[in-house]
Amino acid sequence: MNNLRQKVQELASEAINNSEPTAWFEVLYASANGDTAQIPWAKLTPHPYLQDWLENHEISTQGKKALVIGCGLGDDAEALAKLGFAVTAFDISPTAIAWCQQRFPESPVNYQVADLLAIPQQWHQAFDFVFECRNIQALPLSVRTAVISSITSVISPSGTLLVITHVRDTETEPSGPPWPLSESELAQLENLGLQKIEATLFLESRETEVKQMRIIYRQL
Repeated sequence: MNNLRQKVQELASEAINNSEPTAWFEVLYASANGDTAQIPWAKLTPHPYLQDWLENHEISTQGKKALVIGCGLGDDAEALAKLGFAVTAFDISPTAIAWCQQRFPESPVNYQVADLLAIPQQWHQAFDFVFECRNIQALPLSVRTAVISSITSVISPSGTLLVITHVRDTETEPSGPPWPLSESELAQLENLGLQKIEATLFLESRETEVKQMRIIYRQL
């Protein structure tokens, strides 16, 4: 796992040096050659914090559209589709999207290749439920404001955003990836018109004090 983490950090550093901070995702997926063990976040099951939230909330899905940002290998998108959402799921990596379509050939999910920093115009305020899991933290602080603005732009009026992310206690720039989010970075979501409805803090490891949050926002 340490070798894989080192590979990710090297790929990300190279992409940033080339002023293409999102380019390394496709390199990682393509070099995996179909081996899910080479994708550090591929658990082949919906994220447990998403699953927990879905199971413990009454969610209206009838006629509602959902968007999964940076969908990876598709498990979160499939979970939302099973609930009845009309799901669009995108990733910047063509290899990841092809992998999703291969894993779920009968899926109703609309899998697409798209760039979070260049969202299709037709997605503007188009989705009732948006799921963002660890994509913001996978991109450097230099593009963070643009990424947060882009995510906010796709939420429909009165729509919901569910964010899962690692967080940090300081505004000092961390080493990464991932680059956990600070309070002021999370505050940008509220500054763009979202209201925080619910926030849950998870301590992943008492030894390292790695903290992760699940935050629910509503578009005002």
